[in-house]
Amino acid sequence: MRTTAETDARRDWLARLRAVRRPSLLIVAFCLLVFLPGFFALPPSDRDESRFAQATRQMLETGDFVEIRFGDVARNKKPVGIHWAQAASVAAATSLGLARRTDIWPYRIPSLAGGVLAALFTFAFGRHLVGREAALLAALMLPASLVVVVEAHIAKTDAALLAAVAAMMLLFARAALAPSSFRAGHAVGFWGALGIGALLKGPVAPMVAGLAAASLWWLDRRGNRPRDWLGALRASWGLPLAFAVVAPWAVLIWIATDGAFFVEALRGDLGGKVAGADEAHGGPPGYHLLLAALTLFPASLIVLRAIPATWAARADPAVRVLLVWILPTWLVFELLPTKLPHYVMVTFPAVLLLASRWLLDPARRDPPRWLAHISLGLWLVAATIVAALAIALPVGAGGRVPWGTPVAVLTVAALVWAVLRARDLRRAAAAMLVAAPVLYAALLEFVLPRIEPIWIAPRVVAAAEAHWRVAGGRPPPAERPFATAGFHEPSLVFLAGTDTRLIRDGIEAARHLAERPRGLALVRDRYDAAFRVEAERLGFTPRPVATIEGLNYSRGERLTLTLYAR
Repeated sequence: MRTTAETDARRDWLARLRAVRRPSLLIVAFCLLVFLPGFFALPPSDRDESRFAQATRQMLETGDFVEIRFGDVARNKKPVGIHWAQAASVAAATSLGLARRTDIWPYRIPSLAGGVLAALFTFAFGRHLVGREAALLAALMLPASLVVVVEAHIAKTDAALLAAVAAMMLLFARAALAPSSFRAGHAVGFWGALGIGALLKGPVAPMVAGLAAASLWWLDRRGNRPRDWLGALRASWGLPLAFAVVAPWAVLIWIATDGAFFVEALRGDLGGKVAGADEAHGGPPGYHLLLAALTLFPASLIVLRAIPATWAARADPAVRVLLVWILPTWLVFELLPTKLPHYVMVTFPAVLLLASRWLLDPARRDPPRWLAHISLGLWLVAATIVAALAIALPVGAGGRVPWGTPVAVLTVAALVWAVLRARDLRRAAAAMLVAAPVLYAALLEFVLPRIEPIWIAPRVVAAAEAHWRVAGGRPPPAERPFATAGFHEPSLVFLAGTDTRLIRDGIEAARHLAERPRGLALVRDRYDAAFRVEAERLGFTPRPVATIEGLNYSRGERLTLTLYAR
């Protein structure tokens, strides 16, 4: 039995949610509160973000918006959708004089917008499934989730994909629950979102929709329920509409690459993930479920405790349609050999809608005691990991501990204290939403950007620009004035310029300077002796411009780089 105080706390929580007159404004404001810290301060990260951003930058430089290239190499991996979105945001920012093409933040705008739109869609469509208050709570917990915050800060596909899948699947849920009121405009939204999702990340959005539709069809057939939602989706003209979103670029890239894009994308990118742990990103089945305590942090405690009651309510139509969104897709990613924490993020709107529904249910069934203990234990481990990262990242990199570290640690400690003291999990949810913006501001604005040793590329480029200012200006791109041996991370190419030469060793670095008297060469310490010997043989003495020491976090190795001029 719940005490009077617990009942009053629940009523107070519900009253506050009901009192919100403009929930969309609240959602947008909360999203910006958690997404903007670090959005401008964080340098371009390695490797995916800088690869995507550099490919977009080359589109703007060349005017070729069909082929996707990183330097001279074709990137036949993902479709073009995110590059078009990034190109539009960068073009707008540069034309208004707000940014340069080497500023990373304009490339991140589609990701930030994707996070905001996913939260708005969760509320706008989710309220028809679980009620206004639960949908609003889910829409606030979604952008507060750790993996969503991270993806909203990275200039790549996944946050934008989240928005497309959220719109697509919540419209699908509406068709399944109320086919008679599912209008042609809703169908346009569903198929349009599916097409946009395919243009962003190939088969993922169609897979999510296809698995959900097949599962719901099988369940309805088994339960002798009507399947009117099939007709409501209007596939006869919806499928061609989705295809029309993708087809123009698909035809152009087929012609431009003679079909090589599709062969390499299917065999290389997709095939590598299906056949084995691509790029060493592997894990056993259950990886995503175990990691959910961290990826959904801080709301993961609520999500884990909601599982038994949600499963018990699976006969409820709204619960059933959200489960067919979650379970088949989650199972596929658990079975896939390649695993990354953000893969299951496309199910998070449904996961949080179900968790919020359970949390705000007046007749809520508490989880078994064993699950309550396990979920709390996993949540405390996740909280400890977040706090430990705030300490370990600057200390492990060899830099000074920034003042944001104690703020982050104290925020996590205060959140843990509030959750452990809360007699009602609803009050714990309120503490989570209050703590999330403070925690992410501390980590993303005042810790990560200030760990100088891990941001090698910005320091290299700053040293090169300082040299060229004194030397009378950077040589023209045709001379390929900058070369690097031993540090080939994409962030350096993005910041230093498309004309950056990625060379093998110190001998090539010496030849680069011999042929380009105004050029610069970045040489790693292991190649330095051979570089000097070759320079002497070629008849010149290299001059050190700057020495940069740091931690290459992509490879987990420390390195010393020297920037040389003639």
